[in-house]
Amino acid sequence: MKKKVWSVLLAFSFFLLSVAGASAAAPVKIGFIYIMSGPLSAYGQFAKQGAELAIKEVNAAGGINGRQVEGFFEDSTGKADVALRAIRKLVYQDKVDLLVGLDSSGVANTVVPSIEQLKTPLIVTHAATPDVTGSLCNKYTFRIALNMSQNVKAAALVAKDSGATKWTTVGPDYAFGHQSWEYFSKYLQELNPKATFLPNDQVAFPPSSTTDFSAYITKIMASKPDGVFISLWGGNLIDFVRQASGMGFFNGDMQILMSLGAATEVLTALGDKMPEGLWVGTRYWFLANDSPLNNQFVKDYFSAYGAYPSYNAHGAYSAVHAFKAAAAKAGSVDKEAIVKALEGLKIEIPTGPIEFRAEDHQAITDAHWGKTASDPAYAHRILKPVKVFKGSEITPAVSETGCNMGAAK
Repeated sequence: MKKKVWSVLLAFSFFLLSVAGASAAAPVKIGFIYIMSGPLSAYGQFAKQGAELAIKEVNAAGGINGRQVEGFFEDSTGKADVALRAIRKLVYQDKVDLLVGLDSSGVANTVVPSIEQLKTPLIVTHAATPDVTGSLCNKYTFRIALNMSQNVKAAALVAKDSGATKWTTVGPDYAFGHQSWEYFSKYLQELNPKATFLPNDQVAFPPSSTTDFSAYITKIMASKPDGVFISLWGGNLIDFVRQASGMGFFNGDMQILMSLGAATEVLTALGDKMPEGLWVGTRYWFLANDSPLNNQFVKDYFSAYGAYPSYNAHGAYSAVHAFKAAAAKAGSVDKEAIVKALEGLKIEIPTGPIEFRAEDHQAITDAHWGKTASDPAYAHRILKPVKVFKGSEITPAVSETGCNMGAAK
């Protein structure tokens, strides 16, 4: 009888040990949501490559807290309802420990309010609407990339020294385009009180579905501005530049600023068709930071994919490493512990040192602007010279963002 009891106990002990071992070896799961199809799919593909490179690096170094990392990728298609369904699948079906992604500001504004109910940390790597870390800020949402107000503040600093005083805009007809123009006008007016801004009936906000920009180009040229602030991005910007070049848009005396013209996806697609001498911005520029970490990232990325990393590749890559750092700090991948560990986290990523501000979860990170220039070493335009705007100089105070998360704690 005793032997039988001991046998049962021994078998049960082995069962518990095997369960514990399986649990300890279970992978850490990260869910990624990007535009993976359609005219803006290049952004999602670059992000996936950056994420996969980071996961490979992390796993080769022993994983996160000793556990291997597995990535799950979902296509948002750039639509809020699709993105929300994908996120719920990742949380409830795939049971991910972290969410990463979101490309469109419009999608982000719809999705982010639901993140608090899902109680799963989200690191936004692309969508730039200030609302994500402003009026819609919440406990579980973080952003590792520059937001619109940070990048546009840098644009206003460039515009201040451009000599142009009469400004207009071309931007997508949704939150990103309209908010970009509002912030640009606000910041430039503060920096240069002599600056004027054309009324709404003279500026251009083409729908994101636009493929023929000729009417908008004609409208802008007819208003005879000194400067044009362009917040189009992705395929819209590529189409605009190609068509505008053929209409003489870049041949006049207008100062041209493109808030996301230095996106690698755009520069690669346009090649030598991107005009030289234009001021363009980006959330990450692969030649801006001569640090060992950045140099290694660029080298490894190029070796793996035969291209230079874009800001979306950089954002996804950096989010994975930020998660690893937070898990090490927390000693756990428990979602509540990760939220606490991310708040105030300081980490070096390829673009340089950043800090997730505890009060609104926005990363304090540098902005890069430069003039388009040809270089025989590259098949596309590069930035020369490059201006680096420190995160501390371009990030608005929490009191200006509309985020009251700190008061709610």
